[in-house]
Amino acid sequence: MTFITNSPRHYPHCLSLEKKPLSTMKAPPQQNHLNLRKIVVYALYALVPLVFLHYCLFIPYPIKDQSESQSHLQSTLIPSSHPPFGASFFNQPPFKERRNQTLPQCDFSSGAWIPDEMGPLYTGTSCNTIKENQNCMLHGRPDTGYLYWRWRPQNCILPQFDPSSFLQLIRNRRVAFIGDSMARNQGESLMCLLASMSEPSLVYNDSNENRYRKWVFSSHNASVSIYWSPFLVKRIEKSEKDGIRHNRVFLDSFDERWINDFEMMDVVLFSIGHWFLLPGIYYENEQIIGCHVCAEFNHTETAFFDVFRKAVGTTLEEVKRRHMAGSESRKRLVAVTTFTPAHFEGEWDKAGSCDKKEPYKEGEIQLEYTAGQLRRTVVEELERVRSHGLQVKGLRFETVDVTNLAMLRPDGHPGPYMYPDPFKNGMAGEKVQNDCVHWCMPGPVDTFNEILWQLIERVQDF
Repeated sequence: MTFITNSPRHYPHCLSLEKKPLSTMKAPPQQNHLNLRKIVVYALYALVPLVFLHYCLFIPYPIKDQSESQSHLQSTLIPSSHPPFGASFFNQPPFKERRNQTLPQCDFSSGAWIPDEMGPLYTGTSCNTIKENQNCMLHGRPDTGYLYWRWRPQNCILPQFDPSSFLQLIRNRRVAFIGDSMARNQGESLMCLLASMSEPSLVYNDSNENRYRKWVFSSHNASVSIYWSPFLVKRIEKSEKDGIRHNRVFLDSFDERWINDFEMMDVVLFSIGHWFLLPGIYYENEQIIGCHVCAEFNHTETAFFDVFRKAVGTTLEEVKRRHMAGSESRKRLVAVTTFTPAHFEGEWDKAGSCDKKEPYKEGEIQLEYTAGQLRRTVVEELERVRSHGLQVKGLRFETVDVTNLAMLRPDGHPGPYMYPDPFKNGMAGEKVQNDCVHWCMPGPVDTFNEILWQLIERVQDF
């Protein structure tokens, strides 16, 4: 790694300056009688290079007028009322990370993981919203190298998460994570990142499974909620203990648990995918239209890719419809996190593991077909609904495209440390069940929220 220092060799305009010694200059015939005018001229010749050298060493960058920054700070403070999205919401006071401000066209999906000495903003003991199975630190994972990597996009900069900036952006706002356990993983990550600055209050929790929760940051009149909805549309979940191994998915109906609260949401993050790989029976108009992994039934085998596309597309269209039918002053950001591949070496239900301790480098691994198709479906459906909704006032669709960066992090999963001290009884590693789907916290999932932060921050008055 090359470090740039404030030395003259980094400023080429300084290298052409040569200071001629006085001894090399021709003296007039009568050296003992130099007049004052010539002495002044020689002194100026000697001082000019020194002035330029001082400029290069000590004033390499223009200095911003502090009064201008203070004026901007005062003009962008958020009022205590509930304003619509727009300049007063997204244009916030400058933070120190803004010196690395990303550009609107930045593609966060392509890049590489690089070593980072900073480490995470929280630990397994400093945050109390980490799901137990993802608390790798507390469960005794001995290596810590997985904590010291940062995602560097190919053509731009992704700043380290700034909880103060994010809380300012969601002041007087309601954020919702909706989807499967990956949505929950990302939502809990955001809570830990924000709690490193401001302690939230848990105001709602419906069960021990933590499927529906809501936290409030009273300091900013902001809330973050998590909704369990693994298909986004209506479903009746499988029950292995009752001998029911197929999910029943109703593609033309919506999950009322989150859709009924939609009008109150300002930032909506959807994340689904993994449950579509499970056996399922699919309905439209209360009729079975197909199924997945259903040899025991006399139903048409349906590719889950088509079902996934329909669920995503139908949900985005319904979101657009409800937004248009709602308050004209409401401004809303809707984002979808793309599918993240698992890293099982072997079958997940046959002691498959994920033992790698470092990220893959670009080219070491190829994206497998299923993950690629699910990612592409999300990107295409978002693009379709964007192109059909250019005139929808106050609604913005974005993609949290993390499939590639997640693919490169086989080291970021709990593995056997989904359980506390999995080897304390001397069990062999291959006999311990591994979690190679979800993410350790802290871990790579925190990067998903760094991207979400940037997507919110760069949205102006739309």
